[in-house]
Amino acid sequence: MSDGILQLDGVVGGYGKMTILNGTTASIRRAKITTVIGPNGAGKSTMFKAIFGLLGLRSGRILFEGRDVSGHTPRMMLDAGVCYVPQGRNIFPELSVRHNLELGGVALKDQSGLPDRVAAMLKHFPVLAEKASSQASTLSGGQQKLLEVARGLLLDPKLILIDEPSIGLSPLMVQEVFGILKGLRDSGVTILLIEQNAKQALQMSDYGLVLELGQTRIEDTASTILADPRIAQLFLGGGLQPAR
Repeated sequence: MSDGILQLDGVVGGYGKMTILNGTTASIRRAKITTVIGPNGAGKSTMFKAIFGLLGLRSGRILFEGRDVSGHTPRMMLDAGVCYVPQGRNIFPELSVRHNLELGGVALKDQSGLPDRVAAMLKHFPVLAEKASSQASTLSGGQQKLLEVARGLLLDPKLILIDEPSIGLSPLMVQEVFGILKGLRDSGVTILLIEQNAKQALQMSDYGLVLELGQTRIEDTASTILADPRIAQLFLGGGLQPAR
């Protein structure tokens, strides 16, 4: 696929004796938003951990920009241009907003440009600039999520993995976060997203990927997936029927 940036080819992985990913496949297109959906336990977060090098593969491979990165560590993935924003709040609450951003630049090989990068992030996120000297713990839930995203963007990533960005956010803040993601997409960043509000996420996405039991059941445009009657069955508690 000429416009592909990430490919999962028969990925198998899990924890201990438990296998979560059972031959997961995916082809993620460059500079697009792809939302990964599926029931609890489908393997969505595990897939992200496998991509970012937090989970070793039992078989299969992962290609990033045509290179096999199956055995890469998280640091190697950062250097390659992949950023991971996990579920929940992952900030340093006792540190200021500015210091949280600066810690995001620890992985930079050239630290001399860090002050300019931090300044650029604060300019891009005015709400963070207003509270640059405040403790991160004083931010609202939505502002803390923006801080996580901004910290990841310090590394100028080509691909961002974001797991459940809307948890605990007000509807207004969810719209703001989604707006930022669309702006990043428009600037050329590829976004792979897991989101509890599947319908809302697919409505602003270009593509969708449906996982069930660690396998890819549907991979198509977001609009096609939204119109697929099997999705309703999936989210009403029933599994997808095997393809005939």
